[in-house]
Amino acid sequence: MKRNIIQTRDGSTTIHIEDWDECYHSRFGAIQEAQHVFIKKGLSLFENETVSILEIGFGTGLNAFITYLEYPKFNQKIDYVGVEAYPVTIEEAKMMNYVAELNAENERAVFDKLHQCNWGEAVILNEDFVFTKRKQFFAAIDDVEKFDLIYFDAFGYDVQPELWTAEIFHIMHKALKNKGVLVTYAARGVIKRNMIEAGFRVEKLEGAPGKREMFRAIK
Repeated sequence: MKRNIIQTRDGSTTIHIEDWDECYHSRFGAIQEAQHVFIKKGLSLFENETVSILEIGFGTGLNAFITYLEYPKFNQKIDYVGVEAYPVTIEEAKMMNYVAELNAENERAVFDKLHQCNWGEAVILNEDFVFTKRKQFFAAIDDVEKFDLIYFDAFGYDVQPELWTAEIFHIMHKALKNKGVLVTYAARGVIKRNMIEAGFRVEKLEGAPGKREMFRAIK
């Protein structure tokens, strides 16, 4: 499928898939969405803790990079696993403007390493942040009570409803520790029902800029 780099409304870039008319991030603002959904409504809940994170849809690396920039504010140690079935190319990653837009030129090497490191190998980004990326279909995830927090950033229900089923959320529920949290940009009735069927308690929260609502699910 043909993919193009486009600019979102907050100035940050994303990848647009022409055949689906679907983007990797919100057209209203890629960085704004990541900050709101995954940091403000997810990571910030675990202040002063060691946090094990599973990202469903590593994609452009934006969520992982923002987490790397933000976690010191919460006095955390991070073990981060990003899962992706169809990785972006190194060339596409280099076209993302996140380093500049986040005023993080001194951390450009970290963003590059997220994409250039080997799949399946843990990389120590610093003494408090370990990163691993896994090339894996979401349905094949078999972790058991390993993660405190899941960033669920799959493509939208309209184009890939199979990624939002009760079966997938059962896998997510199983992967989380007790009282673990899943956050996602989505807020759709069928998704909430599937989360509840999988055993989650679901909260509806204010959405990222341009979106009214989002879900946070708790084990």
